[in-house]
Amino acid sequence: MDSILGELKKYNCWDGKSFDAGYERKDYLEQIAKFINNKLVKVIIGQRRVGKSYVMRQIINYLIEKMHIDPKHTFYLNKEYLVFDNIRTSKELEQLFRKYLEHFNISGKVYIFLDEVQHIENWESFVNSYSQEYTGDYELFITGSNSELLSGEFASLLSGRFIEFRIYSFSLFEYSGYKNLEINKNTFLEYLKSGGMPEMFSLREEEMQRHYIESLKNTVILRDIVQRNKVRDIALLEDIFKYITINIGNLSSISGIIKYFKNIRRKTNFETLSSYIGCLRDTFIIHEVERFNLKGKQILSGERKYYLGDLAFKNFLFGFSPADIGNNLENYIYMQLLRMGFEVFIGILDNYEVDFVAIKRNKTIYIQVSYLLSETRTIEREFGNLLKIKDNHEKIVITLDDMKFDNYEGILHMHPWELR
Repeated sequence: MDSILGELKKYNCWDGKSFDAGYERKDYLEQIAKFINNKLVKVIIGQRRVGKSYVMRQIINYLIEKMHIDPKHTFYLNKEYLVFDNIRTSKELEQLFRKYLEHFNISGKVYIFLDEVQHIENWESFVNSYSQEYTGDYELFITGSNSELLSGEFASLLSGRFIEFRIYSFSLFEYSGYKNLEINKNTFLEYLKSGGMPEMFSLREEEMQRHYIESLKNTVILRDIVQRNKVRDIALLEDIFKYITINIGNLSSISGIIKYFKNIRRKTNFETLSSYIGCLRDTFIIHEVERFNLKGKQILSGERKYYLGDLAFKNFLFGFSPADIGNNLENYIYMQLLRMGFEVFIGILDNYEVDFVAIKRNKTIYIQVSYLLSETRTIEREFGNLLKIKDNHEKIVITLDDMKFDNYEGILHMHPWELR
């Protein structure tokens, strides 16, 4: 443990230095800072490589620089680093943490940061023990790349004693801030094509960007899904991901996808297909959106839509063409609503569909998304579907038209870069 503690010193701020924490994710930092100095475990989850580790290091910098916490009272371990491969279990983590406490003769509160904690066996017992320790003062922050982090034993042990923060890839506004660009249609179209994966921004050549996204996709598939879930048919998992990616924004059902694979002579069944889609969803690489009956106020079974956590997976792996702009735009609006803290559904009213029903506490927004309002029937459909909803909640049509129309019977016409 002495040698590992020596390595750990390189990755902590114990000598008084600050982390090089990259572009500041102000919105996330402000959200999390509100909950510092209580016993709630802060759980930071999101797709691999969207910047969770940077957010965690920015929190540590905030503690040291803004709250004047002694750097030696912060403990940071990132299980993605190969040097910490020997920390495999909660017992080994406990030994390392005790060694740290003894080495610095720590007395007083310690802020514990565990990055990609799911790679430590039985990590839940360590987190539960120290978050509830009454003979010492500890505050825990953990990250993970799988939604199952919040299920099972952890949820049982810490029911009601943790708070979740979901991190997404860079928004349009973070992207433009990082690149020092004005927020306008040109910047939006550039973002719509490139996506918001932060490590992509330093890769200038398109081939390098494609290689990076391919490598990231393979890591998610092979490490986060295949190894974790003991998936047998990797080729089928890859093909399901491809099918969903190409069909983002289209209504899909398990039976419909089975029929598609049957037509191309690929054998599968309901249980396997449903399980594999669930595995993809758990890594946040895809998102599943259910239909919501606006009359009965209930979720409908059967068909649903899928969207990508970041459009880079579609554009760099399967191509980007003018025909994709409508669905890519819809994907953008969905992800932006998630970033804004909304729970999002597809609205169903009789035989009509509303692209998004966004709900947050007592606020509901109905949104229609269209590439352009170039034809009378398009205008009638997008505005008409919203007019059929007889309530006073906000209604918005979002398009890429150069001209913005006046509000029509209370319906707002908006450009996508204005949604924030």
